[in-house]
Amino acid sequence: MAKPPTPIAPSTTDKGQKRADAEQEMLMREVDEAVRQDEVGNFAKKYGVPLGGAFVLAIAAFGGFLLWQSSSEASLEERSEELVQAMDELDANNLGLADEELTALSEGTDGAAAAAAMLRAGIAMEQDRPADAAALFDRVANNAELPSEMRDIAAIRSVSAQYDTLDPQVVIDRIGPLAQADSAYFGSAGELVAHAYLAQNKPDQAGPLLVSISQDDNVPQSIRGRTRQLAGLLGFDAIEDVDAALTEITGENPATASDVAAAGPAQ
Repeated sequence: MAKPPTPIAPSTTDKGQKRADAEQEMLMREVDEAVRQDEVGNFAKKYGVPLGGAFVLAIAAFGGFLLWQSSSEASLEERSEELVQAMDELDANNLGLADEELTALSEGTDGAAAAAAMLRAGIAMEQDRPADAAALFDRVANNAELPSEMRDIAAIRSVSAQYDTLDPQVVIDRIGPLAQADSAYFGSAGELVAHAYLAQNKPDQAGPLLVSISQDDNVPQSIRGRTRQLAGLLGFDAIEDVDAALTEITGENPATASDVAAAGPAQ
């Protein structure tokens, strides 16, 4: 009776090849991630400068798209082309020409008009015309035919544009309902409302709101950092996890840094 074949143990060469393949795969993943991050950075540099509020434009375009779906195909195509041409001018930093092209398009109550109005408001802010910007933002914010997401961001931008000239109570009354943890714009609206409370000499109302914003993972890190610092100045402790806060601020894990320090200099 023939003996069953003896299993052949993987050779050292095979093991080395598998390890090399694994290292190569890990390296490719790291390179791919670095490329993606670089592409995001380049996009921000190219499109973030002209108006300094890309999220406004994105929401405006998205809201406009939703409403355009109910328009005729011919009208949709024509108005879309006009918006694209205007945005090309914005990309070239030709703000005056872009504003002219958007003026006629911004008249009306549909999504295309709202998107154009938001773009014109951004241009007005870039040109240091806050009153004109606020009027355009208000036109969008007060249009009940538009999606609530677009109206809400327009209201916040309007308040931000004219904050220095508004009574603090007007700020609170207008965007206070958006300064709630379940709001998509909690960070932006909440920060403005907190400053309005401080202008009214109400730190006991501003402090807890700032702490809540700083501890909300859904709020952008830049806003969380500002509200954490302001809360601390007011005497409110907004830090739950010291290590996590240090990691967020410095980008370095404190535990890792202490381990390296304890190990001493490399021999």
